[in-house]
Amino acid sequence: MKTTLENTKSIQENFIYDVIIAGAGPVGLFLACELALAKCSVLILEKEKDPGSPLKKLPFGMRGLSAPTIEALYRRDLLKELQLHKSIKKPHITSTTGPQLSAPQRPGGHFAGIQFNVDNVEFSQWKYRLSSATEVSLISEMEELEKMLTSRAEALGVVIRRGLGLTHFKQNGDEVTVQSVDQSFQSKWLVGCDGSRSMVRKTGGFEFAGTEPEFTGYSTHVTIADPEKLNPGRNVTATGMYLLSQPDYLVMQDFDGGEFHKSGKPVTLEHAQELLRRISDTDVTITALHIATTWTDRARQATTYRNERVFLAGDAAHIHAPLGGQGLNLGLGDAMNLGWKLAAVVKNKASEGLLDTYQAERHPIGVNVLDWSRAQVAIMKPDPAARALNSIVRELINTRDGATYFAGRIWGISTHYKRSDEHPLIGHSVPNFEFEDGTAIGGLMQDGLWILLDFGGNTLLKTLATEYGDQLKYVYRRAKQQLGLSTVLIRPDGFVAWASEQDANEELTRRAADLWFTS
Repeated sequence: MKTTLENTKSIQENFIYDVIIAGAGPVGLFLACELALAKCSVLILEKEKDPGSPLKKLPFGMRGLSAPTIEALYRRDLLKELQLHKSIKKPHITSTTGPQLSAPQRPGGHFAGIQFNVDNVEFSQWKYRLSSATEVSLISEMEELEKMLTSRAEALGVVIRRGLGLTHFKQNGDEVTVQSVDQSFQSKWLVGCDGSRSMVRKTGGFEFAGTEPEFTGYSTHVTIADPEKLNPGRNVTATGMYLLSQPDYLVMQDFDGGEFHKSGKPVTLEHAQELLRRISDTDVTITALHIATTWTDRARQATTYRNERVFLAGDAAHIHAPLGGQGLNLGLGDAMNLGWKLAAVVKNKASEGLLDTYQAERHPIGVNVLDWSRAQVAIMKPDPAARALNSIVRELINTRDGATYFAGRIWGISTHYKRSDEHPLIGHSVPNFEFEDGTAIGGLMQDGLWILLDFGGNTLLKTLATEYGDQLKYVYRRAKQQLGLSTVLIRPDGFVAWASEQDANEELTRRAADLWFTS
């Protein structure tokens, strides 16, 4: 006869982790890497036993990486691990333009399916983006990203437990007790990176405010008997949108208020064909439906990203339509921002006040992305008002100023954290300064430390840097292009905390550093 203990087995780990992360997607994995880089003990709980899925592979798992993400991977020496972008440059080029494009025809991205061309972009507008900067956009896929980040996390000592999703948690003083089926774990902090249906968000009582969907989106792998009846590329029609780019890869949007997605019904071949015929206004025939998934443009955001010792990041904190592919980049930006701050608090190198800047910096970025998504939906609706707006945006995006504006938003170059400080570089990503010895500042950021970059060799600054111990490293190099700067204080995530064009002032530099180290 089995004992009660055997029937209700509960495994308790006595070890108290610094941080437990719910979710082993790219956001959770990248956050874990940042924490482990700073010597924090990290446990990831992932409900799925097998990380593999057809929806993470091309073309379903294809994702566009924007400039801030690419810079973050480069600064951690991870960009070299990605290979897909070397073979797939422009996944949504239509057959009418062909794969071999001359420079003036290069597509740079799109807003609601309205494409802008790279030749129209005025790169000189971005004064602090040097020729040594990384690419503004690259193609990857979820599977590639997760494999790379998993390998990195495990090499740094992160513990990943698959098949153990978070089912409940409780905060108690200075600790969080996390329940996963019949096992419990303890940590000092908990971060929910567990997607749009986040258990951390639901259990933690976070408000998830926003707007309801306008459409049901379909991502399908099909066999089409007569694809020549469809226009290649992205097509906004009087009844919806369809995108046919990769062979047998079809995306559709049906403005049904999200009803089909909410119904939970499976997508059948008959339903897909009826929908495609209606949206395309053709008698095209689908002979086989291999894979289909639905989604919507529901746009919601947690009103706060923190509840005491619990944080949200990625889709757990915000969801929106995947138009323009900004969701992944937004989540990875959350991870990069929170990682070094939480690590500094865990290691007693900063006060908990520093953690308030996560909400202050990332929540407004999320608001902007959600509104960007809503704006695209607004001009894709099958009604006269939307068509009028679409026509105006199309004209604007084909101007030099318009293309530059949209490029800055879509590529993420305009991303910055608003500060009241004097120098315009503060709050922006640090330029990838090239030094006279052939190195670059991005290559010196692999350890995730603060950097005091001194172009003038000021001995007072070098002495000042030693006061912060292993938190801050002093770098004196002469750059090929200094942009008139004398000193730059760089955060672990690569954003500028302070900059000066004057001869370095020890007191001002100390005040700028203390603002972050003692927050």
